[in-house]
Amino acid sequence: MARGGWVYVGGRAGNKPPAAEKAAIAVACEDFIAGVLTPKYLPKVIPTKWNYPVELYGKWLGNKYRFLTHFRCDNPEYTKTEFNLPFARLEYVSHDLFDLSWHRHTGEWRCVFERVSLKEGLRLIETEPFLRPPC
Repeated sequence: MARGGWVYVGGRAGNKPPAAEKAAIAVACEDFIAGVLTPKYLPKVIPTKWNYPVELYGKWLGNKYRFLTHFRCDNPEYTKTEFNLPFARLEYVSHDLFDLSWHRHTGEWRCVFERVSLKEGLRLIETEPFLRPPC
């Protein structure tokens, strides 16, 4: 008698955008960060004794574009004076379709919106409270 077994059938992890589309998405996201997020959430850097945000930026990791906040700490007692904290992620599904995820304080990613356009995803990052940068 034949037994069934588990077989990997693939997923979205291998679904990467073409190079030209990836570059266009990166440019749109960088413009969004520079034109919307930074003026709204980090208009100027205010050094404190504790952790404080110094920059908002984004970068690709596989088929996902992550939005991050770069933090610094000037306390000499700390061994790690700088770190990055992600807050939102656009996962490429297909042409102009993304899954939008939120980064929990536990380090876990939670998909909150599925199959949204790039324009809609950026609007949601701007307007939804839980997708905002931790500034």
